[in-house]
Amino acid sequence: MSITVLRVDYQSAAHRSALVMLLNAYALDPMGGGTALPQKVQDRLCDDLAVRPTAASFIAWHGDQAVGLINCIEGYSTFKARPLMNIHDLAVLPGHRGQGVGRALLAAAQQHALERGCCKLTLEVLTGNVPALRSYLKFGFEAYALDPAAGQASFMQKWL
Repeated sequence: MSITVLRVDYQSAAHRSALVMLLNAYALDPMGGGTALPQKVQDRLCDDLAVRPTAASFIAWHGDQAVGLINCIEGYSTFKARPLMNIHDLAVLPGHRGQGVGRALLAAAQQHALERGCCKLTLEVLTGNVPALRSYLKFGFEAYALDPAAGQASFMQKWL
């Protein structure tokens, strides 16, 4: 399958529509929570991303069909005194999984991070999402630990 990965132009109607469709498909997936994005989120998401200079999104296209999305937000590593790139969302439509779409999106995010001088890529993944875990490990990700004796880091949240 021939895949083209393009950086999202948040002002482009076609890119906006594709980004929202792909992210909503991810939200509807059991690994995305199984619930559609609220309409107000769909309406403002691209405008919100457009005003964040540290946000970057890439869409994988198969011809004129959007089949995958990766959203990245730049952060900062105080231990390295350099930026880092967090992959916040990675979504591939079910009919296109296992065909290299995710790998192409990860490669685009990695290239963008390198161009920005980032020291690392980060992401979070549900432990029950075995196919995604395998894919990330194959791409070179590993569980985060400063010192193996101290254990692996756990992702936590508190809604505000």
